[in-house]
Amino acid sequence: MSVKAFEFVPVIESLQLGGKAQTKIECIECCGKELYIGTNDSFLVSYIVEEKHDGNGKVIYKSNKVRHKFLELRKPVKSIKAASALNRILILIDSSLLILNMHDLDIIGGGPKLRGISTFGVNENPNINNPFCIQICVGRKKQLQVYNVTEEKLIHVKDIAVPEPTVCIAVDGAHICAALLTQYAVYNFDTNFTQQLFTYGCENFLPAICRITKEEFLVNAPEGLGMFVNAEGMSNRPPIQWSYPLRALAYSHPYILGLSDEVIMVYSILDQQQKQALSFTGGRSIGNFEGHIYVTSGTSVVSLAPVPWEKQVEVLLADSRVEEALELAQNANHFGMTKEQYQKKKKKIQQQAAFIYFSNGDFDKAHELFVSGEVDLREVISLFPNLLPSSSTFVRSIPPLHCIADVNQLFHGDEGKLREAKQFLRNFLEDVRETTSVHHTLEADTALLKLYAEISAPELEGFIAAGEITCDVRDCCEWLDRCKCYHALALLHRQARDHEKALKVWAKIISGEYKDDTFHGLDFFVECLANLKEPELLWRYADFVLSRDEEIGVGIFTLRSAHELSSDTMKPDSIVEYLHQYPKAVVKYLEHLVIKQDIQKEKFHTHLAVLYLDDILKKRKEGKEEEAMDIRMKLRHLLQISNLYRVQLLLGKMNDANLHQEAAILYGKIEEHEKALDILVHNLKDFKGAELYCVNNTQGKGLKYKHHLFETLLAVYLDPKLESEQKEEYLLPALELLNARAGDFDATKILEMIPPNWSISVVEAFLRGALRTSLHKYRMTKVESALARGENLQNRFALYDLQRHSISLHENNYCCVCKKPFSDGNFARYPNNVITHVACARHNNICPLTGKNFKSLTSLYTAR
Repeated sequence: MSVKAFEFVPVIESLQLGGKAQTKIECIECCGKELYIGTNDSFLVSYIVEEKHDGNGKVIYKSNKVRHKFLELRKPVKSIKAASALNRILILIDSSLLILNMHDLDIIGGGPKLRGISTFGVNENPNINNPFCIQICVGRKKQLQVYNVTEEKLIHVKDIAVPEPTVCIAVDGAHICAALLTQYAVYNFDTNFTQQLFTYGCENFLPAICRITKEEFLVNAPEGLGMFVNAEGMSNRPPIQWSYPLRALAYSHPYILGLSDEVIMVYSILDQQQKQALSFTGGRSIGNFEGHIYVTSGTSVVSLAPVPWEKQVEVLLADSRVEEALELAQNANHFGMTKEQYQKKKKKIQQQAAFIYFSNGDFDKAHELFVSGEVDLREVISLFPNLLPSSSTFVRSIPPLHCIADVNQLFHGDEGKLREAKQFLRNFLEDVRETTSVHHTLEADTALLKLYAEISAPELEGFIAAGEITCDVRDCCEWLDRCKCYHALALLHRQARDHEKALKVWAKIISGEYKDDTFHGLDFFVECLANLKEPELLWRYADFVLSRDEEIGVGIFTLRSAHELSSDTMKPDSIVEYLHQYPKAVVKYLEHLVIKQDIQKEKFHTHLAVLYLDDILKKRKEGKEEEAMDIRMKLRHLLQISNLYRVQLLLGKMNDANLHQEAAILYGKIEEHEKALDILVHNLKDFKGAELYCVNNTQGKGLKYKHHLFETLLAVYLDPKLESEQKEEYLLPALELLNARAGDFDATKILEMIPPNWSISVVEAFLRGALRTSLHKYRMTKVESALARGENLQNRFALYDLQRHSISLHENNYCCVCKKPFSDGNFARYPNNVITHVACARHNNICPLTGKNFKSLTSLYTAR
């Protein structure tokens, strides 16, 4: 594939020296505006070349021969090199190297300085510190010689022996790449290291060397190859395959220029492929002179003006050679352009390349370039019909970045390609939203929402519900309605604060008018109602949800914030009254008030207990004993945790319903323990429950209260009115109670209660336990008494210690707190001798003057 990288611009169309037709150009050199030409008939001519631009921006050259810089030498000029730092010209004529003054072409020092020279080269990267010095290498017979050249003299640096005479050389740093008669070699004149490259030995082979970068050279090789070699003899790039026999080489990044007899070949150093071929007959030399590429024939000089890299990139992109275009844009010379300007152009090229990849269906590469090129995402969205919001005023870039009308036209209606393209857009927009700050969120979010809706993507709900989208609500609502994404439509209405429309859509889904499997059901609808700040909307839909499911529907009241209980529209009394038509709902709501909200109102507690009782009776009539038992457990829990219900009212209902367990709890609430225990023992035969009743009802009470309650339980077991069979039945639990809880009884009273016909062995365990408990109490009392006497003795000693020191109180003494004198002789003294009025001593152990804490409560001494 070809690209127009260079174009011909005439510099000197015909060389004429006094009408000598046989004069041919042998070599050239350029320094600034001065162009030096060496001829085969021993002339050195200097031209002033001026570079200009015509009206179309094309480069033109105007050349004028400088008459006084016309030098006739004795032998043909083989090579010219300019040393601008020294204002010198180095000329190789036949086998002699001359050094001339650049301004007047006079020979310096009276004649040639070096003789027997076959070729020479200037070190383009010398390791010298003098800015007014250059370094050259000359080939002389079987030697390479290195010299430093100053304005006054030549300084010999190094001699290197070579096996053959040298044909041509190139120098970089301490490395010399030399073409000998039959081989190439690289010499390091600092370390004396020699690296043999390869031989050629062809009679018609013309060796050529060109320096590429630091310590890297390009050499002409047999079989039409161009080999890249470094100082170690290695090749870091693939070779170039010349299309014509090579005569000379030049390098202008990123292009290699090879001159043949008929063609100038242009290769890219990036991929080693030929990019251009310019027909040029009779070419003799080519070179890069300070950025200007000059090619000579026998009688003319032509410049290869580089086509701006931007235009080259445009051509490559137009030819869909995207990778080449990107590589060229990355590696081309960007002279005359700021970093910001280059980055702007580079991004535009990346955007154009991305659209080309997109049109070819290479969506991964398009995605990467769209992101790195920071494309205006609206440019991408605009390729997809109807995805931009209707309110968007976006107009595509001018000049356009692409020629795509839309994806339908691009892919000719291919459904598979269209799906891939939309998946690409979805991934692109998601990536941009997550990794960068989006400048056009309205367009991005609108397009993404529409893409989700088209395929009913599971991400649609989360995308809307996240609350971080900025889309065209009206446009998106119409789109969601068209795609039958009703739940998402309601979510978007809610996101836009239009709760009435959202609830209306959800209500239609619940009632079956709309069908949407993504909707979460009545629970979700109830939660949305509960979170509304407009209670009137809640009341509007209250019957709608309660009529469908009372237990779920009551959540519109129970899930609301507790601070709304005091509002006029959400008073608990009003809600309870309203919910009477929904029996399950009113129970749930009262449970919420009493148990969760802990509302301390008797009517709510009583109301809930009555509803439990009614429900228990109803379930019993229906034969649903398991459900009735579940409700009884709730009732028992309420009766145990609450103290606000009306006990007598509930007792009357329970006695009629034979709810003995619950009745026992109520009797316990009003301190009628004998009745409660009688129910547990005689009606329920729940001996463990009776014992547990005593334990629960004595928590936090005194010892006497505990003795009384357990004695009451024992009295119920030993009731003399019981028949003999019942007495036998309760004998065992009575004994178990006595023996297990001997410490919870007053032994003297128990001995009075025990029937006289019981033997000692029956109550032996009780007596042992009672005796042990009594002995423990006696001993603990003795210990406490001894501790109290010790503490009293300590306090008395502390008081004595305070009182044994005399205190002198004078008329001029005053209280350190109120600053008043002691008028009646009463005072208080702290251990640090601070004296105050008794009334001013607020803390016995803290000094009011210094704040020091004396810890002991007896620190204050008071005298009256």
